[in-house]
Amino acid sequence: MRHLLSATALAALLALPAGADTLTIVHVNDLDRMEGSGDAGGVARLATVVNQVRAEGGTVIVTSGGDSISPSLFSGFDQGAHMIDLLNQVGLDAMVLGNHEFDFGPDVAEARIAEANFPVLSNNAMEEDGTLLDGVTEHLMIEVGDHTVGLFGLTTASTAVKSSPGPVTFRDPVEIAAEMAETLQGEGADMVIALAHTDLGEDAELYQDAPVDLILSGDDHDVRVQYDGRKALIESGSQAEFVTVITLDMATVEGRRGPEFTWEPSFRLVNTADVTPDETLAAAVAVYEAQLSEALDVTIGSTDVDLDTRRTTVRSTETGFANLIVDAMAWATEADVAITNGGGIRADRTYEAGTELTRRDVMSELPFGNKTILIEVSGDDIRAALENGVSEIEEGGGRFPHVAGMTFSFDASKPAGERVGDIMVGGAALDPAKTYRLATNDFMGKGGDGYAMFADKPRIVDANSGALMAAQVIRYIENAGTVAPEAEGRVTRLD
Repeated sequence: MRHLLSATALAALLALPAGADTLTIVHVNDLDRMEGSGDAGGVARLATVVNQVRAEGGTVIVTSGGDSISPSLFSGFDQGAHMIDLLNQVGLDAMVLGNHEFDFGPDVAEARIAEANFPVLSNNAMEEDGTLLDGVTEHLMIEVGDHTVGLFGLTTASTAVKSSPGPVTFRDPVEIAAEMAETLQGEGADMVIALAHTDLGEDAELYQDAPVDLILSGDDHDVRVQYDGRKALIESGSQAEFVTVITLDMATVEGRRGPEFTWEPSFRLVNTADVTPDETLAAAVAVYEAQLSEALDVTIGSTDVDLDTRRTTVRSTETGFANLIVDAMAWATEADVAITNGGGIRADRTYEAGTELTRRDVMSELPFGNKTILIEVSGDDIRAALENGVSEIEEGGGRFPHVAGMTFSFDASKPAGERVGDIMVGGAALDPAKTYRLATNDFMGKGGDGYAMFADKPRIVDANSGALMAAQVIRYIENAGTVAPEAEGRVTRLD
């Protein structure tokens, strides 16, 4: 998470015109974990901030930059319904659709929209007939004293590849922003705000080219405040660890050509590590956490074969359970190949054939909350990754590679970096120059366990958009009912 605050934004803290109409916005984005992260964030702390700001009086709106119904663990069970309920209780005033709102398909997205007591916006998410998604609010007009603020929504166009929107398509955010600004101004808006779940590149284009005054963003999990004297952009990190409070003072002044609308912002960044959770929302979260605990002890399938996840096994050789994990990753992402590290498999146990598998079993094996990312790599990158994976086998290194969609051999008697051979992908010899779609976990994707060759590769699905590995494995087992994964020669040791 990056923290950026421009010099002009800091200067704006001191610019407060007298006698202005004032709108206060409480903005949060990318809040999908009801409990937050450690000692900060979550809906209960957000509720405290919201209640405190509203107690100060004046016109207040609470906005969300999207990505709330997924990808938390509980969302794998209720498809995000708990988050809509909790945000209803917080008293959200507007939310934009993020890419994760489509993780379970457009029908679920529309069901969650229908459950929301607040308007859900997206002016560029289009049904097949060219209309907005069912239930979406086209825009909001907010009266603030003598002035009117228009608010509309934008969803990142990359949702088409990062999520599962089905037939829903996404028009260019900058193009839609121009259209909506004209519409809102035509309806009397003095100021235009885009509530935008858009990535860094789209944010830059909107900031540079879109005829809007304020962009309330999400998607990148950054803490950002930009202001250049005419336009501002805000993003509040993720999980409500930080909440941004924006005060907009608006006035109509006499200019050279008659009355002119002016506005000045001020920004307050709230670190919720210093915030006491709201008791009502904390109690509501506790109820859902209890339900989650019960949900984990649900049988999802069974195994017809013995499974071994002992530390010494998963860090040294191909195993059935590890194959199950990478198969699930490849299945969920439609990857050409998948790879994960044995050190991420942690329960250190065995399962006898006939064992009923539960959600808790999978969570115990994959406890780190890693997400599956999908990246583009070359054949040379795959070879380098496999060499890295077997480079510390003598020490039981956690980087040992488990793979799907490919096979390889290695000789540990050779020097590290010269051990791997006979790499086959999809039944054909590895092509060093070919581009492959590779699924891996986000830890390895950022270079963890020595997989530096993945760190700078193009992301098809990045960590912000990826689903939990554990949730993918759970769905894979549920879909199969009975599994029988075995070591089948994907990894052959020659020495």
